[in-house]
Amino acid sequence: MTGIEAFLWVAFPWLAIAAFVIGIIWRWRYDQMGWTTHSSQIYESKLLRLSSPLFHWGMVFVVIGHLMGLAIPKGWTRAIGISDHAYHLIATIPGTIAGVAVVLGILGLLYRRVVNRSVFLSTATSDKVMYILLVAALFSGFIATVSTQVFGEPGGYDYRETISPWIRQLLIFNAQPELMVQAPWQFKVHVLAGFTLIAVWPFTRLVHAFSAPVGYSTRPYVVYRSRGAEVQSRRTEDQWSPVRSNAAQLKREKML
Repeated sequence: MTGIEAFLWVAFPWLAIAAFVIGIIWRWRYDQMGWTTHSSQIYESKLLRLSSPLFHWGMVFVVIGHLMGLAIPKGWTRAIGISDHAYHLIATIPGTIAGVAVVLGILGLLYRRVVNRSVFLSTATSDKVMYILLVAALFSGFIATVSTQVFGEPGGYDYRETISPWIRQLLIFNAQPELMVQAPWQFKVHVLAGFTLIAVWPFTRLVHAFSAPVGYSTRPYVVYRSRGAEVQSRRTEDQWSPVRSNAAQLKREKML
């Protein structure tokens, strides 16, 4: 094993995790006012209303699939009666559907951000870097899934023999980089892109993912009133209304 391989599969992941933990703590303590999505809905809402739920709901299932595939050992699923072939189908079919939803959602969000001038001008430099890394992580994962699991050899690539034990051992300070050396290049690219995204996560708008978005599915979209209607309403209210006087009232006021 070369020094570069040792760095990529031992040192780099831990540097990324350290940057993530320290960055999240720093951001929460010193930049809570910036802990937001920086929503651009005020500039454009039609594409956002379609692409955002597609992307976010797809990501929910993608994350669940990753946690199950990486955290649950192969022996556990066999112990409860799930064969390797059944596991492959359970992981691949819903995972591919979720991946398609995520890809379509992020493409819609990117198209909206590039084409709509107001949205583009509101995009900060950190957002542009974040989008590049996010797209790299998402597309590399989708390509790895499609090329090795869907159109690969029968049964797909068994990442539970290499990548899953590698990440579990890494997190308990018992790194086994030789496991990742055996993995296909598609998964290597995906893992590196993923840890790079993790490293910059605290310094981008992605921190909103940790804001307990439990009410996102029922979140009402912000309704903005038309400025023209508001101005017209104010003009109407500011105008003088004609006063109708009667003779009896005028006579009574004179007597007083």
